[in-house]
Amino acid sequence: MCETEFSVGSGEAAIFDFMPPRDGSSNIVRIVEGRKGSVEFEIDLVIRFDYGRSVPWVSQDETGKLTAVAGPHRLTLEGPIELTGEDLHSKAKFVVSEGQRIAFTLTRSPSHLPVPITQDPEAALQHTIFFWQEFVGRCPPVNGYNEIVKRSLITLKAMTYMPTGGIVAAITTSLPEKIGGPRNWDYRYCWLRDATMTLMAFMTLGYFEEAAAWREWLMRAVAGTPEQMQIMYGVAGERSLPECELDWLSGYEGSLPVRIGNAAADQFQLDVYGEVADALVQARKHGLPPHPRTEFIGQVLLPYLEKAWREPDEGIWEVRGGRDHFTHSKVMAWVAFDRTAKLADDAGDVSSATRWRLIADEIHADVCKNAYDDELGSFVQSYGSKTLDASLLQIPLVGFLPADDAKVASTVEAIEARLMRDGLLLRYETEATDDGLPSGEGAFLICSFWLCGALILLGRDADASKIFTRLCECTNDVGLLSEEYDPVAGRMLGNFPQAFSHLGLIATAMNLSRVEGPAEERSAEA
Repeated sequence: MCETEFSVGSGEAAIFDFMPPRDGSSNIVRIVEGRKGSVEFEIDLVIRFDYGRSVPWVSQDETGKLTAVAGPHRLTLEGPIELTGEDLHSKAKFVVSEGQRIAFTLTRSPSHLPVPITQDPEAALQHTIFFWQEFVGRCPPVNGYNEIVKRSLITLKAMTYMPTGGIVAAITTSLPEKIGGPRNWDYRYCWLRDATMTLMAFMTLGYFEEAAAWREWLMRAVAGTPEQMQIMYGVAGERSLPECELDWLSGYEGSLPVRIGNAAADQFQLDVYGEVADALVQARKHGLPPHPRTEFIGQVLLPYLEKAWREPDEGIWEVRGGRDHFTHSKVMAWVAFDRTAKLADDAGDVSSATRWRLIADEIHADVCKNAYDDELGSFVQSYGSKTLDASLLQIPLVGFLPADDAKVASTVEAIEARLMRDGLLLRYETEATDDGLPSGEGAFLICSFWLCGALILLGRDADASKIFTRLCECTNDVGLLSEEYDPVAGRMLGNFPQAFSHLGLIATAMNLSRVEGPAEERSAEA
């Protein structure tokens, strides 16, 4: 719920905006409350469907209910104020006095079905408050970080599609990674890459219902042949996510093109296989009942990955310039075999465990041979390159190598030296612009959270705490984080709010507040 206060010469008022959970409708409720004197408000309602392209037919009945229809779409506004049409807008003025409350409900529904019956706005408000208070009330104390952890939990819950348990990466599309640039992607989908961090965030805080719902979504989404497994799906597991450009829209601050859909869904990315396997291991470790499709990993997925891990891929950053042998991708392929060997061990399947562990050892040797640059004293982004990449921080975080390994420590130091900008981490090295940022891109926030985890494993808790404090300073006034942050302009970049950033915040808060946090737990799996 959002509360906005207004103070003018004639009085004071407040607006409460909220979406009632679990009432069977898609609606937004606004309650205007008079607190002192009287305040005049104006309503200017502009309804457009199909991303602004379709102008609906608007009508109002004798009860004041306003209905807008265009093809399959319908919006219904219920409230006590009569609106009038003016230049394809619906407008009105009204005055709220001290002690008065005026409520409006805007409901979306298919145009061929009856308009849903909505709750009384005041009852809906009380139900909504209770729902969220009960939800955050289950969060255990996180020493010194209670409020920001709860804020992130609320964000993840609000980004969950309740019917399926799917959690979108962000609720927006085409907010730019660089103002005025072309990197404007649609993030309103569910990424497999988020699987392990999502499960651990919920389970370590005791939210097993949410964790189980996410795992169920995950196992439904990946059902099928292994070569068909995608890196992302729709909230119900949809696979077809065609990308197109909306050329009638001007874009955020002129950032073009505006896109819907995401062509990266068709990319080959090795790391998602490791994420699925690791997610199942973490679910088992934290007490979720065994999933009947766990056998899918060993029987179907890994025989395919046994050959596929040798191939180049598009990598974690979803490059569109061609495939490469990305180090992070190979490390996560190792995770897939390492974790599945553990699942086989637990099931008493010695033969499979031995087979998967041998392949894991082969990948391990291949990475250590081809991905470490002696001259740089660091692992590198891809085999044979000289580029550093923050995804290399996953090497200790997933237990590929222990944090006290000399190659890990030197890699972390190199990343700090070459990718840090104003206390935050860039995701990789590219040619810098005049402001020192690669191609004008901001710091990628999840990377800074990964650095915190790596530093904690190295025993550098004070350094991790300093970076975490800097990250918390990047939140907006209601504690939300985007995908990236521009340390020069002091503003957020990319889609918003970003699940990956809030998952990183929760994990880091847990790491800093506990003797053994998610970083220790996950790295200890190796």
